[in-house]
Amino acid sequence: MAIHLVVLMAFLSQAGFGGSRVAVSLHALALTDNQFAIGLVIALYSLCPMLLAIAIGRFADRTSPRMMVTLGSLALTAALLLPASLPGFGALCAAALVLGFSHQVFSLPVEATVGGIGGPDKRARNYTLITMGWSAANFLGPVLAGYSIDHLGQGEAYLILAALTLAPVLVIAVKPDVLPARVTEHARAEPRGGVMELWRVPALRSTIIAVGVVGTAQDLFQFYLPIYGHAVGLSASAIGTVLGVSFLAAFLIRAVLPWLARRTTEAAILHAAIFVSAAAFVLFPFFESAWALCAIAFLLGLGVGCSYPMAMSLLYVIAPPERLAEAFGLQKTVRNATHLVVPLFFGSVGTAFGYVAVFLTNAAILATGGFLLRRSGMPRPKPARATGNP
Repeated sequence: MAIHLVVLMAFLSQAGFGGSRVAVSLHALALTDNQFAIGLVIALYSLCPMLLAIAIGRFADRTSPRMMVTLGSLALTAALLLPASLPGFGALCAAALVLGFSHQVFSLPVEATVGGIGGPDKRARNYTLITMGWSAANFLGPVLAGYSIDHLGQGEAYLILAALTLAPVLVIAVKPDVLPARVTEHARAEPRGGVMELWRVPALRSTIIAVGVVGTAQDLFQFYLPIYGHAVGLSASAIGTVLGVSFLAAFLIRAVLPWLARRTTEAAILHAAIFVSAAAFVLFPFFESAWALCAIAFLLGLGVGCSYPMAMSLLYVIAPPERLAEAFGLQKTVRNATHLVVPLFFGSVGTAFGYVAVFLTNAAILATGGFLLRRSGMPRPKPARATGNP
């Protein structure tokens, strides 16, 4: 099983999904200027993942990753075609709901599988590669969506993004063994205990909380930057570029992350990520130039780009081997709770108090979370374990 083909599939799917956030945000802005309504549409991306990620993970532990990746890709494609064919706010809400769900169906088996490709000594490399692929995709997707909307039209942008999400189906059709029959050699075992048993593992819980704290920064940036950019007169292309620059920074920091991890601890990297992200949010509301916003977005990308590879590697070694995808699903549930809350909460804050309050409030949340996590401590990874993956 070639890690590079898995990374390619993840890249294509994520580019389409990441671009959809820009397309849906700007489409919603064209239909209404109500920030709460726009926040509701973006929050719908996270409703199904928040409620169903654990169930999807349990199912992924006992079924074929190939089947789930294929179904997730087809559902992502159908969701992107919906607002292109049916105008109106209702279709946009339905598309956001299905996009969030189908993205989890695609990504959970991939994330749980990647850690075992090539053996235990390749785990950190694999998670670095796939997160670099996501970073590149999250740069391409928003930029592609923005330029497609400006130069081709809203409907055409959806069609281009749908072509990207359909591509993994073609990869699996040509090379079915790109993914294994099961997530791990223990996947046939019936998971024991409820999800709270996983949550009570201190190392697992601390790792998941850390990802949720840093995730608020990325959520707010993706949700509120289009609103802020639109208000200060930026074009769709400029907004897409500013969003894309943050993911370019994440790609670059992840390229050197293995080097950093050898010289410090995962805890130190996660703490730094939180405080760097907080500093970026302090700067955002005081600049309106696209160039200045790109520079701040780059700083933010450096912060948030460190967190997920470290957390995924930790989860892989901390979680029970027969419950890998379920543990990733638990992390997704917490992560998507922030996806759901952030647009609604900060949409209301923006409506009531303005842009400065939105950015500074999130900076305060991040800084507070960083101090609390420093006091509680973070786990160190256990020795790598072998898996049955080729």
